[in-house]
Amino acid sequence: MIEANKYMTPRQIVAELDKYIIGQNDAKRNVAIALRNRWRRMSVTSDIKEEIIPNNILMIGATGVGKTEIARRLAKIADAPFTKVEASKFTEVGYVGRDVESMVRDLVEQAVSLVKASKKEEVKEKAMEIVESLILDTLIPPIKETQKTPMTVVDGDNEPKSDLELNERTRERFREKLRSGELDDRKIEVNVKQPNASGVGMVGGGMVDEVSMMNLQEMIGGMMPKKNKKRKVTIGDARRILLEDESAKLIDMDEVKEEAIQKAENTGIIFIDEVDKIAGGKGSGSGPDVSREGVQRDMLPIVEGSAVNTKYGIVNTDHVLFIAAGAFHFAKPSDLIPELQGRFPIRVELNNLTKDDFLRILKEPKNALTKQYEALFESEEVSLQFQDDALQEIAEIAFNINSEVENIGARRLHTVVSHLLNEFLFDVPDEIGPNAKILVTREMVKERLSELVKDKDLSQYIL
Repeated sequence: MIEANKYMTPRQIVAELDKYIIGQNDAKRNVAIALRNRWRRMSVTSDIKEEIIPNNILMIGATGVGKTEIARRLAKIADAPFTKVEASKFTEVGYVGRDVESMVRDLVEQAVSLVKASKKEEVKEKAMEIVESLILDTLIPPIKETQKTPMTVVDGDNEPKSDLELNERTRERFREKLRSGELDDRKIEVNVKQPNASGVGMVGGGMVDEVSMMNLQEMIGGMMPKKNKKRKVTIGDARRILLEDESAKLIDMDEVKEEAIQKAENTGIIFIDEVDKIAGGKGSGSGPDVSREGVQRDMLPIVEGSAVNTKYGIVNTDHVLFIAAGAFHFAKPSDLIPELQGRFPIRVELNNLTKDDFLRILKEPKNALTKQYEALFESEEVSLQFQDDALQEIAEIAFNINSEVENIGARRLHTVVSHLLNEFLFDVPDEIGPNAKILVTREMVKERLSELVKDKDLSQYIL
């Protein structure tokens, strides 16, 4: 049984989200409750455990206000598989109903990657020992018992030593050098496995679905002999290449698949963006609205809970958490079919970002844009600093452009800051050398962004 007390409380989850996302407290509280409820469900011991379904969430808000970031960060906090899909892609020409299931297959792929990474970490120490031995075998081939000669030689301590003992001593000295990194730049030859070409295709095959095709390719790929290719690489690179191969050999893939399916089913999060694009108006009986309603009806069984066939096995979506999001400028949530509306009982409206929000976004998050640029310049040994009034000016310019041109939320800050610093980025390191200092002032911001403020050409601003 999983004890819910081992996991973060809703307040702790919100506090963690606060490190990366400014404002939107209502949305954070609701996703924190949803995440904690999943852990609570896994602690339930009675039969009702299987009947407890997640409260899926519908986020309503303009682009760039943090909808995707909240969902993505939530998945990271929970170490849960996460996939994002845009609902509008299912309305494209050539759309086939079963394509909606691809979101579940993508989720399972993410779960497999997470579990594999976790398993590789568990066997890393053992794999590293095997890799060290393989590299040593290339540098100093071991002497086998059958190759041992009866003669002895004298070592530095004047004691007679056999060839075998001397070989072992030399190997141990080199092992220490390997571990200290002294030999990392030395080149050796290693055998690298080449991936098999999966040039297997089928003509026609209207009845053959995507999963059957993937399974067939995997089966034929497994039957074909693995090709090895010799590569001359540095010991540092060889360690990385061989570690990947040896870790994979130590992992039981059947166990990985089983755990991945469990992880996807019980902790998976699917983020369905642009759900407003598949909401049709009332009373429309033909045309594109029918197509959009068709997508909703195809999506419904997956959100309700159904078994989806993947190349790793059957995945049940009953306990997957679905977070849908949309701006809903032209459509309303009530334009979705009633059955789908009912599957998203929690509705959260996200606020448009204010000038103060923009300023906080520039200063407070752990991954703030200003901190990212400071790190980029620091990699060239150049110091970048922003004055407070400069940040206020950047926030005001970004907010005004959003108001006057098109509101793309916090993404506007990327355009503005990039425009501000591009000239410096071009001049480093040719014109601006190491140990230089760049101080961004309000006057500099006004001067460099004056044309950006005057020019109303959309091509200047849209990412």
